[in-house]
Amino acid sequence: MKDRAKVIFGNVISDGDYRKAEKSKAKYARKFKDDSALPHPARVVENPHIGPSLGVQDIRIEPGEGLPFDTEKGIIVGNIRMGFGHYRISMAMASAAHALGYQPYWMDLNSYPDTTCTKVISAQNDLYSLGSRISQKSKLFNRFVWEPMNYEGFRKLSYNASDQKNAELMAPVFQNVPRDIPVIGTHVWPAQAAIHAGMQYVVNAIPDNWPMALHLAEGSLHTVQTHYAYQGYRILNGMRGNEVLRPMGENDLLYTGHYIDHELVANIESDCAARMARKDTGKPMRFLLTIGGAGAQKEIFAAIIRHLLPLIREQKAALYVNVGDYRNVWDELAREIPELGGLSTLHFDDWADTCAFAQAALTGDVTGVHAFYHANIFQAVYATNLLMRSCDVLVTKPSELAFYPVPKLFIRRIGGHEQWGAIHSAEIGDGTLECRDVPHTLQMIDLFLQDNVTLRDMCDNICRNKTMGIYDGAYRVVKAAMALKNK
Repeated sequence: MKDRAKVIFGNVISDGDYRKAEKSKAKYARKFKDDSALPHPARVVENPHIGPSLGVQDIRIEPGEGLPFDTEKGIIVGNIRMGFGHYRISMAMASAAHALGYQPYWMDLNSYPDTTCTKVISAQNDLYSLGSRISQKSKLFNRFVWEPMNYEGFRKLSYNASDQKNAELMAPVFQNVPRDIPVIGTHVWPAQAAIHAGMQYVVNAIPDNWPMALHLAEGSLHTVQTHYAYQGYRILNGMRGNEVLRPMGENDLLYTGHYIDHELVANIESDCAARMARKDTGKPMRFLLTIGGAGAQKEIFAAIIRHLLPLIREQKAALYVNVGDYRNVWDELAREIPELGGLSTLHFDDWADTCAFAQAALTGDVTGVHAFYHANIFQAVYATNLLMRSCDVLVTKPSELAFYPVPKLFIRRIGGHEQWGAIHSAEIGDGTLECRDVPHTLQMIDLFLQDNVTLRDMCDNICRNKTMGIYDGAYRVVKAAMALKNK
């Protein structure tokens, strides 16, 4: 196993930072053990949740009978569950792979509870989730700890050195996975782990529009969604203060465009035409609120719901609320806004019902409030993708959803890096500026509802962006991964 924490793209890590990286790995090894000498049997099983839609099969790290690996058409989507974003990007990759005739394998490194890999990831995920929750409750913590960490802390090359050492503990889960199946990592840790494990063809699909060393996995092909990110990553901009660093090689980095599901890209024109037809005929404008992260920013969503309720009663607006796998978030909203219950239809833990509603809404009328909750993580995430096609405006923080081809209203970010997603979306015309407080958020909702420009302009831009291939990123990532194998 090559030590990738000492030198990163030709840039030598200081002795002090390297020792910190070694100590980080040693800490996790003491706490969770190093299981690299233990067997890690791998088997392939059907995915009952998104398998029928996306052709996905799961890779489980456990003994037992399984389906054969397809070493000719197989492609692994390596991911972790850290919020919904990385799962959603993984679904886009799986969707594109399936549409292109490949067999997508789902490999969630945070789903193998008996492995050191999952224990290390879960421990770091718990810390990140705790910080995210505290940042929403404490302005001081957010300003002086959370924002700087997400914006500059994760940007440092020394941070990548520590991640590289920790990822050595994650590599054993690939022990019995065929080395010649391409891997697309939708979080840097699966990409790093795959490289450490000796997987031959690895693509590291970088999610954010703010270049950070956190996302580097040297040895893989790095893909980015924007030209801004391409330039920042190519020169490792600001990753060691003002120092001019050795750049990434031209074969290490590829601009692809946005990572979007085939089902969404293929229907852009018809979905945008339906939005404008509803606007032109005075049908209720449909707002989709997607609430993840254990209900982060719930107070903003509550204000939006209160603002929309009179318009919902007058059938000038309709509302989809997806609380993901956080049933408690809906219960809290219903307690805070008692009148919500009487206007709401609950689509709770019934996947067939959710799919039927999403399909019917493409051509039928929708009124009132429709709330969605699914205990299963796949269904919780993918419900938003299904509902996206028939909504008029997606209301979200500017995270991975900033890149999706649907008119978007951006509420306040969580972490400074997210603001660059909103900036990019506003510049290509498919989303608003980041609305950093409730009054500006409600002002933007009223613009969507009352004027004849905002929604139409975004729909026109989305269709124009499609002709330029801006939303074709997932296809290009899959093709790039297979091209590595076929060189």
